[in-house]
Formats: sequence, structure tokens, C-alpha cells
Amino acid sequence: MRDPILALDGLDKSFGALHATRQVSLDLRPGEIHALIGPNGAGKSTLIAQIAGTLKPDRGEIYLERQALSSLSVAERARLGLGRSFQVSSLAEPLSVLRNVMVGVQAVQGSSYRFWKPIRSDADLVEPALRAIEQMGLGHRADTAVSDLSHGERRQVEVACALALKPKALLLDEPMAGLGPEGSAKLTELLEGLKTRVPILLIEHDMDAVFRLADRISVLVDGEVVAHGDSEAIRNNPHVREAYLGEEAC
Repeated sequence: MRDPILALDGLDKSFGALHATRQVSLDLRPGEIHALIGPNGAGKSTLIAQIAGTLKPDRGEIYLERQALSSLSVAERARLGLGRSFQVSSLAEPLSVLRNVMVGVQAVQGSSYRFWKPIRSDADLVEPALRAIEQMGLGHRADTAVSDLSHGERRQVEVACALALKPKALLLDEPMAGLGPEGSAKLTELLEGLKTRVPILLIEHDMDAVFRLADRISVLVDGEVVAHGDSEAIRNNPHVREAYLGEEAC
């Protein structure tokens, strides 16, 4: 078995009497999508914040290719290869798709982008940005302002921005949120083809998407991983049905 790209080892986080994550250990392996699911209030957002670096765990460690991350900032983690899309859009709506993704490329290169230069004059920024945009099926929308995109297309841009950072591992936080059936199906198809390029830790409520995409699924309830396995195992776990899918255990 290949070594994991991303590994969580015993992450623990409390806020006073509230134990938000309890000894959470899981990993993300090359070429896979590992989905993290759980009911509202299960601790998913707290866990993602610890991985991304906006929240420090009380105990435990996070490793990216065996390098400990807990002492590193969000920016340092991104430079090492931890990519992320957000549940709430962080795109600059007046700017084009290309300009938004170029900002991600700039962050990787550490260059000082001159916004007064013609948009396509810097091949070192434009070419990798266009590759990320093409990977997300938006090549024909590169020069379109984000404000003119559909909600589903904006989600695709957010993933393209993360891809532009050339991540070793990608965190996707509720990418299907707010999408209708057509938008979810489109994004699911794109993500399905993406995992061979970069492994994905997927946090998602759309169970159709989860069961189609995930190679492995971990279920978080009250801050604790209560079940782990492939789609079939999770579907058939009576405790998961009771805690998450709203069915009574047999």
C-alpha cells in the first residue's frame, strides 16, 4: 500500500466543555477521493479548519507527505501543497475567470503580478492558469467575469483556483452546496476525473455525489469518527443510517 499523502493523527479540539473533535485519525492516499460526512454539528468544519491551519488542534498532528503541519501557517501549508476550496465563495466577482485563477498561480510562484499589464502578456502566469481552467471544463469561459457565471460554474472556478496552486492534496468543502441536480452531476463528473491528478478529501452533504465519488468514506458524529469504509460498507452500517441517514438501526 502506498504511503498516504495527507494523514491526521489523533486530532483533538475542545471549546470549553464542547469537545469538537475527538482523537480523529484518517488519511488520504494517492489517486483517491476520501469523503468525510456527518450530520450538522458533527465537527466537520472544525476538523477542516485544523487541517487548513485556521485553527490549532489541542492535541494530535497533521502530516503532508510525512511533514508535520501544526506549527505552519495557512500560507505555508498552501506552499507545501495543501490546496483548498471554501464552502463560501471567495472569488473576486468583477474579475474574469482567468484573472481569478492567475492569482493562485501567482501565489505559487511568489511573483509580483502587475495588474496594469495586458491579461495574456505573462505566459508564466497565463499558461498554468489556463490548464487549471481547462481541467475544470471552463476553457470557453476564461475571459468571462465571475459575476456572469452560473453558481455551478463559480464552483468550478473555485476548484480551478485550488488546482492552480499545484496541490499535493486537495480539500473540498461542500463543493455541491447550492447546486441543482444538473450542476451537481456536472461537478461530480469533473471531480471523478480529477482524482488521478490529485487526491481529494471531500466534505459533502450530497450523498449521491459521495457514494459515486468516494473510494473511502469516514463518518463523523459528535466530533468522533464512528465508521469508516467503502460506499457499500457505509450504506449498510446501521449506526451510520441512524446517525446520519435518518434511519433507525436494526
